[in-house]
Amino acid sequence: MAEALPALSVVIPVYNEAGNLAPLAAEVKASLAGRLAWELVFVDDGSSDGTAAELAELRAREANVRPVRHKGNFGQSAAILTGVRAARAPLVVTLDGDMQNDPADIMKLHAALDDARCAMVSGIRLDRHDTWLRRVSSKIANGIRNRALGDGAVDTGCGLKLFRREAFLALPRFDHMHRFLPALMQRDGWTVRYVPVAHRPRARGVSKYGMFDRLGVGIVDLLGAIWLRRRALAPVSEGGE
Repeated sequence: MAEALPALSVVIPVYNEAGNLAPLAAEVKASLAGRLAWELVFVDDGSSDGTAAELAELRAREANVRPVRHKGNFGQSAAILTGVRAARAPLVVTLDGDMQNDPADIMKLHAALDDARCAMVSGIRLDRHDTWLRRVSSKIANGIRNRALGDGAVDTGCGLKLFRREAFLALPRFDHMHRFLPALMQRDGWTVRYVPVAHRPRARGVSKYGMFDRLGVGIVDLLGAIWLRRRALAPVSEGGE
């Protein structure tokens, strides 16, 4: 008998997150077990710590866990793309690997995807547990991005996003594209919704991003996203036989 495909694929890109993976997998399982058929795809983006070994142990004892590993460190957008390609479900939800996203919010996003024209539901972190510098820089960056793109997104840095796999794979692909998913989805004519979600302090490990890491590439990426949005092909049919 053929194996039944999952209804939801949880994709988590990770880089040097040893110690976070087993607890995170347990939380995902607790939030989804008995509600719908699911799988958990971890994408190890070339970690140099014990991440690979921890994922191998998880795979051995959890049938729903499917690890994928990059040969090098290619960045979050590349890891998300690899995970979505490996996903077997028509719906995909992404989470950060640092445990700051709460898997208990997954079903909240799933419930909000109740319209055929809606391709993505994105989380908004209302009570952020980050340093003041990171919160301020994020607020400024989101304000500039929203003014330039007009996508209504106020927290594109939230890793908790649920979307239709087919719609994601049809998007133009470029490095750092994960920061512009609402605008890219809207460019293709889809509706995007936003749902408030929890945000937790990082318990282990260190952040992989800094303010100046994002600033330089952010300006170039934003210009590229504006160019893509303005040159979208959206023919409108007048009907007919």
